[in-house]
Amino acid sequence: MHLVEAKGLLSSQNGMNLYRGCTHGCIYCDSRSTCYQMKHDFEDVEVKINAPELLESALRRKRKKCMIGTGGMGDPYIHLEKELQLTRKCLSLIADYGFGLAIQTKSARILRDLDLLLAIHEQSKCVVQMTLTTYDENLCRILEPNVSTTEERFEVLKILRDYGIPTVVWFSPILPFINDTDENLRGIMDMCLEAKVHGIICFGMGMTLRDGNRQYFYAKLDEHFPGLKERYIARYGDLYNVGSPRQERLLSMFRELCQGYGIIHSVPECFAYLQAFEERGPKQMSLPLGI
Repeated sequence: MHLVEAKGLLSSQNGMNLYRGCTHGCIYCDSRSTCYQMKHDFEDVEVKINAPELLESALRRKRKKCMIGTGGMGDPYIHLEKELQLTRKCLSLIADYGFGLAIQTKSARILRDLDLLLAIHEQSKCVVQMTLTTYDENLCRILEPNVSTTEERFEVLKILRDYGIPTVVWFSPILPFINDTDENLRGIMDMCLEAKVHGIICFGMGMTLRDGNRQYFYAKLDEHFPGLKERYIARYGDLYNVGSPRQERLLSMFRELCQGYGIIHSVPECFAYLQAFEERGPKQMSLPLGI
């Protein structure tokens, strides 16, 4: 890792990224793309060490309360967070200043900050977004080798359900010829139903590939799925949008299941929910023993 003093933190849409780069090792990660102009190795994570000070300054200046988002470009619970606690410090500020939170992660480490998630949700709204790509634990260890398994993330979703914190699942990406199966879709949907997720975000049954992440992804295909890279190259060439050949069937199944389960799945509707700030009256919430 390397430390930087950032000049700013919140985007125009009130999003923030405390870390630039990642150690989770997901083989499909779009954030590796060269278009983001990262001037350091992806695993040499850039740490915005002054992020809490920048966030507090920004929150003080805001005229209206709003939702603060994090996790869109870099997971707020990478391994460095255990020591640095930048995410925890920022969540504490969001709670202190009465703002809402929309946080996205693949890590069960988020439960460390359950007290702050509850504090935020008590006075405004806290939504936890969790990425699920495959219900197959063995495949998960290949696609996302250094992060919580699907089963561990599923347990997080159920714990958040029990505490009344709403969740949204990102069912993305869908890798052609790897996790684009009826079985995988139904397995993920069953988890979402049991966890009573509020919404599922799915941009389509496919993935994106561009310079930077394409090369890394293809190297991993050679390592774990011999011969599959050539199949990708023959079918997709240099396309950015890489759709599953089973896209129509899977999307039809996805929409039918979401409608049947009463789970919102329109992407605009999901994002509107994530961005809508809600202010709540005071109420008593407590942590049971064991958490």
